[in-house]
Amino acid sequence: MDEIVRYCNQYGFIFQGSELYGGLANTWDYGPLGTRLKNNIKDAWRYYFIQSRENSYELDSDILMNPTVWEASGHLAGFTDPLLDCKGCNTRHRADNLINEYNSTMNADSMSQEEMMIYIREHKVPCPKCGKSDFTDIRQFNLMFATQRGVTQDSSNTIYLRPENAQGEYVNYLNVLRTMRAKLPFSIGQIGKAFRNEITPGNFTFRTIEFEQMEFQTFCKHGTDSETYEFYKNYGIRFFEYLGLSRENLRFHNHEKLAHYAKEACDIEYLFPFGWGEINGTHNRTDFDLTRHQQYSGKPMDNYDEITGEKYIPYIIESTYGLDRIFLALLFENLHEEEIAENDTRIVLNIAPKLAPIKANILPLIKKKHSNQANEIYHILQKMMMVSYDESGSIGKRYRRGDAIGIPFAITIDDNTIDNNLVTVRHRDTMEQETISIENLPGYLIMQLEK
Repeated sequence: MDEIVRYCNQYGFIFQGSELYGGLANTWDYGPLGTRLKNNIKDAWRYYFIQSRENSYELDSDILMNPTVWEASGHLAGFTDPLLDCKGCNTRHRADNLINEYNSTMNADSMSQEEMMIYIREHKVPCPKCGKSDFTDIRQFNLMFATQRGVTQDSSNTIYLRPENAQGEYVNYLNVLRTMRAKLPFSIGQIGKAFRNEITPGNFTFRTIEFEQMEFQTFCKHGTDSETYEFYKNYGIRFFEYLGLSRENLRFHNHEKLAHYAKEACDIEYLFPFGWGEINGTHNRTDFDLTRHQQYSGKPMDNYDEITGEKYIPYIIESTYGLDRIFLALLFENLHEEEIAENDTRIVLNIAPKLAPIKANILPLIKKKHSNQANEIYHILQKMMMVSYDESGSIGKRYRRGDAIGIPFAITIDDNTIDNNLVTVRHRDTMEQETISIENLPGYLIMQLEK
């Protein structure tokens, strides 16, 4: 993990949040390359979940919502973590995390608060910081971020930063149904920020107080819900393989202890160096959410089936993808140090070309002799894809810099370019080279990027 953090900072993927002022714990700013990679992951999700699917619509709802939304959803009353304090060093911990880290064969998710407390005391589970086993009783800590809206403190109203994107899709269900003339089953997807007042964040960008979700809600008829749920579980695995994550590093983890709204629930986990970690959650939420919003708003949420004449509130199958966690998984999956010759190694990010922050690196072999032609090619390709231009240092060093940040193609401009309109294209992963005409270069690169 430390190597990944250093790599991200060195190459412009992720910086410590507010670093100039000493930082703010567990906040991270995405740099130029990190922003591009994030956006490419979003575009891949949009292609896979919106563009490639029928009756799928994208939404962009506000972060701040009417507080009654969170009352209806149950977040104000029940969105909590089981926390306890170490009496020895005054650090705060999640009880389920303490148990899982102490004994990896245990599944604290299936335990009640009382069962977790008994286990911790009977097994003398130690504090990760001081090693003592002397904890307070478990208390439930609400994860909602509250803020105030109003001119003065006395007249202000409490509102909340959303802890999930899903409610924005649910409260707009009728709007999408009406404006898109949608028929069940149909889906609403959304990419956006969410906020949770996590007490025990950590593992770099894996658990933070501000994060980004790619959510997908499918509204379907009851009776078809379990089949739809199973489909999106497996569709999630195929999406991760499409991104370039290996199947052997992915697994399903079915929930033994279901949330109050869920009929079925499953996570897709990735094998990080620190262990298996959730990168997707798929849930059969039944008609809970729409029923609650109907009760609290007084507006009917049912759907009319024109064929059968039946009116019913749809069931919802939710499939949520953690963008920051997927970003981290892709780095762990694809960042390698390779030995390419005796006493010669390179750092290479073997990320899928479609996700690479920069697609091609334009390299004049000799700056004084080839830079004019190289700049012309750079400006041609710049209109089609993200490209970079590098004329500093030896050609070998420039290859290495491009490999380290995942640029899939290095395009060298030399005498052959000036004399014959030919460039040399070097492939990042194999380091093989081939000669392509300038005229055919854009089409060739676009074809390669679609693989």
